[in-house]
Amino acid sequence: MQLQGKKVIAFVEKEFEDLELWYPVLRMREAGIQVDLVGPKAKETYIGKYGVPISTEMAFNEVDSSDYIGLYVTGGWAPDKLRRYEDVLRLTQEFHEAKKPIAHICHGGWVLISAKICKGFTMTSTPGIKDDLINAGANWIDQEVVVDRHIVSGRRPPDLPNFTKEFIRVLAEE
Repeated sequence: MQLQGKKVIAFVEKEFEDLELWYPVLRMREAGIQVDLVGPKAKETYIGKYGVPISTEMAFNEVDSSDYIGLYVTGGWAPDKLRRYEDVLRLTQEFHEAKKPIAHICHGGWVLISAKICKGFTMTSTPGIKDDLINAGANWIDQEVVVDRHIVSGRRPPDLPNFTKEFIRVLAEE
């Protein structure tokens, strides 16, 4: 599994779920992946639901998806904000069209719903957005991690170890 020098985008916005952002980012970095934190503004600090800060390297409109092997969408309340940015939807669609790995956990599925890329995929999420995913055409199942082709989905913080391990495994196949 050679991931040294490979790059992944992690979307950032206010009120991300602290563990759901930091845990996968740190584990991917341990695996040798460069994780670029991308938000509405570059060099800006965003605060998680529980007060943990994170700073972005780049803004959404500065990113070229062809420079990356994967996309990570965190949970919390951030996805409800993220899905309102045209560049977030464009980038998500570009990763999907290129069949590059996309991972989402908890409420992160909202971004994929708004990007209109859920139809025909089996996914999981927090039960709170189960109906949203089903209405977007996904087959929703209650499982700690689901891998369907290039999309990896997870439910909530207790599932982070297996969810992150599966996302890194899928990235290694890229």
